[in-house]
Amino acid sequence: MAVVHPYLNFGGNCGEAFDFYKSVFGGEFGMRMTFDNSPPEFQGDKGEAKKIMHVSLPIGTTVLMGSDRPASIGPGSAGENFSVSIHAESKAEADRLFNGLSAGGKVTMPMSNTFWGSYFGMWTDKFGVQWMMSFDQPKK
Repeated sequence: MAVVHPYLNFGGNCGEAFDFYKSVFGGEFGMRMTFDNSPPEFQGDKGEAKKIMHVSLPIGTTVLMGSDRPASIGPGSAGENFSVSIHAESKAEADRLFNGLSAGGKVTMPMSNTFWGSYFGMWTDKFGVQWMMSFDQPKK
């Protein structure tokens, strides 16, 4: 069965926010990647190089995740600062849930293999809720 996690988006202070959350919840980051750690085609403008592309903080049985919103996407507005992130157990489950939940909505990133090793996609459903889907493919 798929697992659901909250995914928060920030306007440039994601690192500060997650340092704060870590100080409260404890634990260690599962991942903390800045835009300059990604391939050149995903880096955006130089002013965003040290902003957070992805961070994850395990809290109990869930994982709080987040990133800074790149300027190229725009500033966003209230209600656009979070997504529901689903981690599927298989590629077939990821496709089934993606296709079902995105029906009637707007796909912003079709399901595809990514440079970080996940099978991943994003969409906004027909009710305006933002979603992310990923399946972490087995390491070869």
